[in-house]
This record gives sequence, C-alpha cells and structure tokens, in this order.
Amino acid sequence: MAEFHFGTEVGALLISLFVAGYCVGPILWGPLSEQYGRRPIALSSFAVYTCFQVGCALSKNTASILVFRFLGGTFAAAPLTNSGGIISDIWDADTRGLALAFFTLAPFAGPSLGPTVGGFMVVAGVSWRWVFWLLTMFAGVCFVLIVFTLPETHAPTLLVQRAKRLRKQTGDSRWWAPLEKEDLTITQRLETIVARPFKILILEPMLLSITLYMSFVYGCLYLMFEAYPIVFTVGHHLNAGLTGLTFLPIFVGGCIGCFGYILYWNPIYIRLSKQYAPAPVPPEFRLDICMYAGPGFALTFFWFGWTSYPEVSLWAPMMSGLVMGFSVVWIFLGLFNYLIDAYLFIAASALASTTVIRSLFGAGFPLFANQMYEKLNPRWASTLLGCIALLMTPIPFVLKHYGPTLRRNSKFAPSVDVLPKFETKETENSSLA
Repeated sequence: MAEFHFGTEVGALLISLFVAGYCVGPILWGPLSEQYGRRPIALSSFAVYTCFQVGCALSKNTASILVFRFLGGTFAAAPLTNSGGIISDIWDADTRGLALAFFTLAPFAGPSLGPTVGGFMVVAGVSWRWVFWLLTMFAGVCFVLIVFTLPETHAPTLLVQRAKRLRKQTGDSRWWAPLEKEDLTITQRLETIVARPFKILILEPMLLSITLYMSFVYGCLYLMFEAYPIVFTVGHHLNAGLTGLTFLPIFVGGCIGCFGYILYWNPIYIRLSKQYAPAPVPPEFRLDICMYAGPGFALTFFWFGWTSYPEVSLWAPMMSGLVMGFSVVWIFLGLFNYLIDAYLFIAASALASTTVIRSLFGAGFPLFANQMYEKLNPRWASTLLGCIALLMTPIPFVLKHYGPTLRRNSKFAPSVDVLPKFETKETENSSLA
C-alpha cells in the first residue's frame, strides 16, 4: 500500500483476488483430472502457480500484482479441487476419513499461520516482496514433493496406461480401456470439463445445500482476516506481529478437531463398516460430526463479538478461535467425507462446483468485512454472522433424515461402490484380474 499508493479496499483485493482464482480453477482442474489423470494436472498447475509467486515478488505496479495474485489463485485451486478425488482413489471408505482429517487441517493451517509469519515480517522491517519469495520457496518444495511422491491414482487413467502397455508388449491392438473409447467432440469435451460441475450442482439438492453451508463457513474464516485487526490492533493496540499470533488458537482448535476425529469418530466409522460389510456404510453417517460442530460454530461469533470490548481481556475473544477452528474442521470433515462417499468417481467434479461457490464467498466476505465491523461495531456484526450460522445449522440434520431418498433419486450418486471394468473388443462385459 505504501509503495504503490493504494487504499485498504485494494489491499483487501490482494486477499480476495487470490481466493477468486479458486472460482475459475476448479472449473478446469476437477474435470480435467477425470479426463487426463490426477498427476499431469497436479504437476502442471503447481509448477505454474510457483512461477506466479515469483511474478508477485517482482511486481512493478498495482495492476501487475493484482493480476498475478488472481492467476496464482487459479492455479493454486488444483490441489484443493483434486485432493478429495486423489484421497478417494487411494483409500477405501474405512481409512479415507483418517487421510481426509489431515488433509482438511492443512487448508486451515495456512490462514492461521500466515498472519503470524507475515505480521512478524512487518515488525522485522523486511520488504513485502519477501512474503512472496517465502511463498515461492515453500511452493517449490511442495512441487518437488509432488514430483517424487504423487503417482497417478485415477482408476480410468490407470486402465488407459495399462492398455497402452499391453498393446506395446503384445502387439495386439484389441486391448483398450473405456476412457480411450470416449470419442468426444471439442464441444462435448468442453461441456464435460466446464459444465458438468455446475450441472451436478443445479440438479443435486444435497450438493447445493452442502455447498451453501460450506461456503458460508469458508467465507467467515476469511472474514476474520479483516475482523481480527479491528478488534486486536485497533481495540487492544497490538502490533502486526502480535495480532498475527491471535490467529493461532484457530489453528490449535483445528488440530484438536483433527485428533478428536481420529480418536473418536473414525473408530466409530470402522465399527460401522464391519457392521455393514460387504455393503458400504451409508454416507449419512458422515453427517453426525456436523450435527455437533454446527451449533459450536454459531456460538463462536456470539463469544467473539460480545467479548471484543477493549476493556475486556484480549484472551476472551482470542480463545473463541479455539472453538471456531475445532468446529470448522469438523464441519468440513463431515461434509467432505459425505460428498466423496455419495459421489465416488465424480467426486472431483462435485468438489469442483463446491470449491467455486465456496471461493466466491471466501473472496467476497473480506471486501465488506471492514465496513461491516466498523459501522455495526464488532458486537453486532458478529451477532449477525452468528444468527446466519444458526439458520444453517439444521442442514446436516435434514440431510441425515432425507439423504437416502435424495440419493436414490439422484442421477449422479451411485448406490454401490462399483469399479470400472477393463474391456477388450470381444469381451466388453468381462474384467481383467
């Protein structure tokens, strides 16, 4: 802001435009990963993302840094969109929840730890460009990890690779995989890649309701970037570094929620899987965790708002972050698992549409947060958010009751866990052991 001479609204855009990139990216990365495989999309998108961090660090004016932030967010959306699909590819329903617990914690660790690191960089007096050089280094390390640790996991793509290998080894051109036989025009391919996530979203009431709930929760998390400085920097006169530390309870609460899921909820699901075997556990059992987390999430806004007076100890509003982190992780764990279990092989497309709408909320909420908290004051602004959260709390309860009926009537949610078959021309209905 000091170097390029722009105001707080444009400053907020540096957050919002990055998250707005999450609206564009999932439209491409989710369906593309189901057409060409998870690994090529992960490698190409993350390599470009790393380059855009360099672009941010070298920006010469306001326009360039805003453009690079948006493009960086677009390519950064690939891991958020496809990780759920990769997890569902690798692990069965029994162990998927355990893997997803660690994955869910990661997207909330960044927003919690980032303000702390950035705040103390401000206090230390280093150039703002070093924020982006640090992000470049971190992205580069992550890219190397992807290169050496992420294999191809998408079952139809693996069948294509196996068919090509068998054709080469045997010289028999009759070996083929179903994905190779999809003779789609450019228009049909674009429809599959771009339109399918939104087609699923519009036609699936359970996906639409979950998307709205997750989007509101996600938007509120990013809204805290603007609300916390008003309460702790303006109200309690903390510097940027100490204000960044006030975000840590959100991360600690997320860790508690993650380990609570591993120690309590996951063993329950394992017992259920044995009880229902050989059939899969109905996805509605994933929603139980959300029924407990929803009221807690709403409570955090009343707690944060009505303890935000400057004369009240800063520990009071700061500790509301524990419950927020705990609740957000449980809500996302339950709903992520539910979507993956319900949609299986098109989980990436279902998660793509969810990520787009969620990111719209994440991009939009910081833009009005500052004005809302200044005009309504932190008490009533937080109360408004708490009331909206209360209105959304019944969504998991409704889906728990009506979910089986909605899935039976769905065109996209399979009723059984069926693996795709590897076929030859002569034996289209047989599978290769």
